[in-house]
Amino acid sequence: MLAFMSPHLAVGASPAADPNSPCPIARALEIVGERWSLLILREAFMGQRRFNDFERRLGIARNILSARLKHLVERGVLSREPSREDARQIEYRLTPMGKALFPVLVSMAQWGTQWAPCEETALELRNADTGAPLTALRAFDADGSELTPRNLRLHWREPG
Repeated sequence: MLAFMSPHLAVGASPAADPNSPCPIARALEIVGERWSLLILREAFMGQRRFNDFERRLGIARNILSARLKHLVERGVLSREPSREDARQIEYRLTPMGKALFPVLVSMAQWGTQWAPCEETALELRNADTGAPLTALRAFDADGSELTPRNLRLHWREPG
């Protein structure tokens, strides 16, 4: 069984509240772990760029959207730029850091489809060129062997 907690955390410490946590999962959650952040990223991957489009598609309150976009820009996941069509308009674009979250969102969508199904799932993941559905994402080591919870070991480096 995998253990994601660091043996170096003090008893009762919350790794998710610490942006300097030794746990990379806790650090990632500090950046993108809030529900609205992930939904904003979903929309950004689907081509949304403007505040009003995010607001309309998500049904999110303006103050929450503003705070989430500000956080994602400050953390380097999105950039805030003048629109290429109208410099008076602001657009939010995925940075390389944000684009690197693509497999995370695909995995979450696949997990949600399988383990949190609903009768009217609106989101399907398909190859844009062929129309074929995606296969489940899997993890492989550098030699090409598939990794599972049974054959993956986490190694915690000693601090300092």
